[in-house]
Amino acid sequence: MRPDLLSRVLSLLPEHGTRPEYQDYFDMLRDYPKRGGKGIRSELLLASARVHGVIKDSPAWEAALWLAAALELFQNWVLIHDDIEDDSEERRGKPALHRLHGIPLAINAGDALHAYMWAAVHKANVPGGMDEFLNMIHHTAKGQHLDLCWVEGRRWDLVEEDYLEMVRQKTAYYTVVIPLRLGALAAGVAPSEQFTPAGLALGAAFQIRDDVLNLEGDAAKYGKEIGGDLLEGKRTMIVLHWLRTAPGAQRQAFLKQMGLNRPDKDLQTIADIHRWLLESGSVAYAQDYAHAQAEEGLQLLSQTFENAPDQQAAGELLAAMRELATREA
Repeated sequence: MRPDLLSRVLSLLPEHGTRPEYQDYFDMLRDYPKRGGKGIRSELLLASARVHGVIKDSPAWEAALWLAAALELFQNWVLIHDDIEDDSEERRGKPALHRLHGIPLAINAGDALHAYMWAAVHKANVPGGMDEFLNMIHHTAKGQHLDLCWVEGRRWDLVEEDYLEMVRQKTAYYTVVIPLRLGALAAGVAPSEQFTPAGLALGAAFQIRDDVLNLEGDAAKYGKEIGGDLLEGKRTMIVLHWLRTAPGAQRQAFLKQMGLNRPDKDLQTIADIHRWLLESGSVAYAQDYAHAQAEEGLQLLSQTFENAPDQQAAGELLAAMRELATREA
């Protein structure tokens, strides 16, 4: 997250408590934002605003910055709750908030950051901004519900299209579609209808790439637990593709482990499954699909921006989106 955006986020959050308990609470609110993060979604929003003609240091840019701050606050409260729901160990290279303070206090901190998100949306005062945030939350929660239902039900009778429906809802809207739309609204422009199909394709590419990095990324750069998706029982395109052709013994070992809660999983067997996935052709298959989705989304965006007010900004946005879909961290 850019420093000026982080300072804007932190300006909304209380800092000094009159009781030790309040100080602990305020520190928890500021924890995830201060850990950094890549600021991918807020940068995309600001890039979209520039493409649509917003000039830095103008009133419209100020509004865009507040929307970007709201998007970062959304990301942080959702991650606190997501880490609890996924029983995650780490976030951005440190223990997840609930690992440090317990589940009830972490939930409460996430709820509070949700409220501060709306404070930032209010400060932006952009017509249509609140509706976009509501739409984003609805889609993200729907996708998260699918994901959690499959984990809770120990379901593996799924196909790749099930996975894609989940990531389009859970990831694509808040990662690409809504930031593009919010940038246009900050400029006082009606968002293009092409942002949705373009964003769904690029969002799928982004999530598949994230799934790949969870298996073979650099832990120091990735900021999350390598192999954590297996311990959490995450459904990914890689796993669903592998299950179609996995040898019987490997498939049986996998399903047995996925029927267990995280603390009960056998770490050696999980390591074996991790290796089987890397040795299979499923990672390359998922990478190829992600590449095709990225190209489709980029082509749609390129067409949409043909007559955009700021062509330099449009080129920079497209280059950033291409890098996002092929990133190493």
